[in-house]
Amino acid sequence: SGTRKKALLKVIILGDSGVGKTSLMNQYVNRRFSNQYKATIGADFLTRDVNIDDRTVTLQIWDTAGQERFQSLGVAFYRGADCCVLAFDVTNAASFKSLDSWRDEFLIQASPRDPDHFPFVLLGNKVDLESQRAVSSKRAQSWCQTKGNIPYYEVSAKEALNVEAAFLAIARDALARESQETNDFPEFPDQIRLNPNQQNQQNSGCNC
Repeated sequence: SGTRKKALLKVIILGDSGVGKTSLMNQYVNRRFSNQYKATIGADFLTRDVNIDDRTVTLQIWDTAGQERFQSLGVAFYRGADCCVLAFDVTNAASFKSLDSWRDEFLIQASPRDPDHFPFVLLGNKVDLESQRAVSSKRAQSWCQTKGNIPYYEVSAKEALNVEAAFLAIARDALARESQETNDFPEFPDQIRLNPNQQNQQNSGCNC
């Protein structure tokens, strides 16, 4: 159904500083990788069009600062997100331990309508450094199971390994969730119009 309104999906990438969020985004959108590390200040976004089931979907991918001092800037960028990508570095156990707080913070700030079913995806980056691995695939998968079986992908921004597949799955998941929400909440149109007459009938007793 080409007439369905939302062909734009807002995807947020969260995770500690240095796990490779910017590299993942650049590899996916520009097919480029740089060894030079530059901290993201605030947030940045890139877009890429993908075709899913004969429908062109624009992915707007937001790369947010992983440093604590910029975290307060994140609030504005979280709102309206259709999917949240949590990223950690498989060679850095501390970045894995931070996932809970990133996820919790996102749910608090973004306030999605259905937090229990909001599409999250976990990416374990830097699998090209297998000899330095500090977080096993099994441990990451176990964490995902405790969060409602969120999908997990092991990726390498440097080697372009699984990056394409992961983002395509992310887009599919967000689209599926969007159509599900339309079914779950049909009474919410695009613009919610409050009819004063209806309100008065419902609140005939008390205006508190």
